[in-house]
Amino acid sequence: MQTAAETAATTASRTGTRDRIVVTAARLIQRQGYVGTGIKQIAQEARATLGSVYHFFPGGKEAVAVAAIEHSGAEFSAFLREALGGAQDPAEAVEHCAVRLAEELRASGWVDGCPVTAAALETLGGETRIQQACAEALRDWEALVREKLLGCGFTADDARELATTVIGALEGAEVTAQVNRSEEPLRVTGRQLARLLRSYA
Repeated sequence: MQTAAETAATTASRTGTRDRIVVTAARLIQRQGYVGTGIKQIAQEARATLGSVYHFFPGGKEAVAVAAIEHSGAEFSAFLREALGGAQDPAEAVEHCAVRLAEELRASGWVDGCPVTAAALETLGGETRIQQACAEALRDWEALVREKLLGCGFTADDARELATTVIGALEGAEVTAQVNRSEEPLRVTGRQLARLLRSYA
């Protein structure tokens, strides 16, 4: 029978393994897409056995991908909260967000795009758990922008539509920046979104 300390150590080890699997899967999907990411590669790079992967994720690759997308969605939500909270003016905050995305994408060598977008584009056409996780992440990001705009005095209808516009534009600009290996699409999009938001003042 395990002591309390041994039980705690075992639980911590299992949690650590699960977290490594999720973070590794998120990074691989970000860089090579869902289709291009195999469960054996996830296990190998996470320093886990295939048995461990299936222990934590009996649903296999799709279940790992859903957890990875949820992780990535939460990470970008934290990024958005910080970026949007960095300036009182929502136009300035959104432009700052675009600039940071551009700088981070360049720093990654143009490989660390949005894993949610990557997975969503590859799994279109069906009501899969992956699609649902992607849609939920996008809704969460829109909600953060909407809350910022509401807090700055925008009407509910304007805040909702502009939040959709901001997230859609940033996601599209990030893909364009990645393809062109240039910060400019994100920087231009940030400036134009700021101009759009200021037009409501």
